[in-house]
Amino acid sequence: MTYIVEGLSPDRFAPLFAMSDAELAARNARRVTATADRGFPCRISLEDARAGEALILLHHTSHDVDTPYRSAYAIYVRPDVEAATYRDELPPVFEGRPLALRAFDSAGMLQTARLADPGETDGAIRDLFADEGISYIDAHNAAYGCFAARIERN
Repeated sequence: MTYIVEGLSPDRFAPLFAMSDAELAARNARRVTATADRGFPCRISLEDARAGEALILLHHTSHDVDTPYRSAYAIYVRPDVEAATYRDELPPVFEGRPLALRAFDSAGMLQTARLADPGETDGAIRDLFADEGISYIDAHNAAYGCFAARIERN
C-alpha cells in the first residue's frame, strides 16, 4: 500500500500576502514572523518556517464536507513556496511531532483514528490504509490540534 502527502495549493493563499493588516483581520488572519526555526509549520511546503520568515496565520477549513466531521482550525502559510509532494515518505513537518490520524471513508465520515508518536506515523498510516474502506487520512498535530496534511492512497 502506497500513499501520498501533498501540501496545500499556494494559489489559494497568494492574495493574502498583498492584503493590509486590517484586510487580513477582517478574514480572521494575521501576518506573523517566525520567532524560532520550529513551531511555525507551513501547510504549503510542509516544512517549518525558519526564524525571521514571514507567514500568514489564518482560519482554514481542512475537512470541507457536508457531514458532522467538517473541520477548521488555524494554519500557517508562507509566501513564494511550492506545494510539497511526498510519496511513501513523511514530510519534514511531521518529524518529531505526535500526530492524530483521522481516517475517513469516501463520504467524509470518520471510520477510525489513531495517535502516532514520533517514529510511528508511517506504520500507522499503512495500518489505517489496510482497511479498504478508508479513502483518506487527515493528520493533525496532537497537542495543538491544527491540520498538518491530507494523506491519500497512491
